[in-house]
Amino acid sequence: MAIQTIKKTSELLAQKKISSEELTRFYMQRLAKHNPTINACISVVDNIERAKSLDAMREKNSSGSLSPLHGIPIIHKDNLCTKDILTTCASKALSTFKPPYDATLVSNLNKAGMVIIGKANMDEFAMGGSNENSYFGPCLNPWNKGYVPGGSSGGSAAAVAARLAPAAIGSDTGGSIRQPASYCGITGMKPSYGLVSRYGMVAFASSLDQAGPMAQTAEDCAMLLDHMASYDPENDMTSLDANDYQFSQNLKEPIRSLKVGIPKEYFHGDHIPGMQTLMQHCIDEYVALGVEIVEVSLPDVSHCVSAYYTLAPCQASSNLSRYDGNIYGYRSQLNRQQDIDDFYIQNRSESLGREVKRRIMIGTYALSSGYYDDYYVKANKISNLIRHDFHEAFRHVDVILAPTAPSHAFKIGEMIDDPVKMYQQDIYTIPVNLAELPSISFPIGFYNNLPVGMQAIGPKLSDARLLNFAHKYQEITQWHKQIPTEFDQDV
Repeated sequence: MAIQTIKKTSELLAQKKISSEELTRFYMQRLAKHNPTINACISVVDNIERAKSLDAMREKNSSGSLSPLHGIPIIHKDNLCTKDILTTCASKALSTFKPPYDATLVSNLNKAGMVIIGKANMDEFAMGGSNENSYFGPCLNPWNKGYVPGGSSGGSAAAVAARLAPAAIGSDTGGSIRQPASYCGITGMKPSYGLVSRYGMVAFASSLDQAGPMAQTAEDCAMLLDHMASYDPENDMTSLDANDYQFSQNLKEPIRSLKVGIPKEYFHGDHIPGMQTLMQHCIDEYVALGVEIVEVSLPDVSHCVSAYYTLAPCQASSNLSRYDGNIYGYRSQLNRQQDIDDFYIQNRSESLGREVKRRIMIGTYALSSGYYDDYYVKANKISNLIRHDFHEAFRHVDVILAPTAPSHAFKIGEMIDDPVKMYQQDIYTIPVNLAELPSISFPIGFYNNLPVGMQAIGPKLSDARLLNFAHKYQEITQWHKQIPTEFDQDV
């Protein structure tokens, strides 16, 4: 069985040239063979019976009303609640947790007929940019196993790059979909904040977290987002009441009239020369498609890392306080607790990793009496300035085109002991989250035999335009079709 995109697989299923059972068995065989070598999934789900039931449903359906996603396997990041399926957030604190309910987006994709076959590895509680902060061990980049796949959705990106599933879902708090998508040579989208319900996604920083699709192509991401996006006011008060979710229907719209902004702050000459060449080639391809290139300025984005790594840890400090071992989370088996403080200290000391502890302590300090105004309030003001910068830029352009990350993937262990250097890898992705904007990363080539991506950023709720913008590029290029040699074979 040949490896196909979601779009092509959907057509084959509709034509009954393959069955969901055959497809699910195929990808489960690939998982059994390749997952042990790259550690992309924390758990693998045997869902053959569901695939059989979906095939039976197709046999009985004569109206053609089934979703295009009906019968297609998918992997979910392990911070998305899946009923009766292990959901660990890659943490010892939740290493045995099986939720009694599905996240809203998981439920939406289940209703569309997708088949869950695994839960993806990640940085613990989504805190990290390399997938090295996992209780279950690091995920490896399929293009070179000595390099990181990015984070925190590294397992999702690696699984799609290695073709262990046609699609995966990630979450993006400061670039955690787009950066690993760039490092692994796939397409990944961070939707507008509120477009996809956060209900059932274990919280890191609630004002920044957003789940999104990861797949081979922008077309595949559009098909996923058609069903992921939904208004969910009962469960998520930030959910947006946007009526039209037909993102895949917009992929035929022309982009010739678009004005594309190139932010001078993102092209400051510090990039590796080979990456600069790839980015210029990408810009030239868009010029050939008829867009107009306009230089824009985002003067306050240089402060984004400082603002983000104040705001996000503050919210993490609050969100993770529930994992005290009393009701939620790991409970120590040692009998050293003398009082409630010792009880909490023992549980959290044993169950949380180094990076999670670091961010909790940073956040707790910034929220403490005497420091709140100096840190949290100022960080919010910087966030507002960055939001204003984008607002001003979008008065003159329709889309902003920028690098996704400062470099291609880095070596495992290269930055693990230098958190500030690690945090700087998010410098181009963080502003999007602070401004609540949509952005999509897509592959534009290779440097040192490792993938490189660029991201397109748009105004809030311009998700359909961005998907179409990336799709048009992929119609005239082949980068999204590349597969790491080790995985470019049928089982």
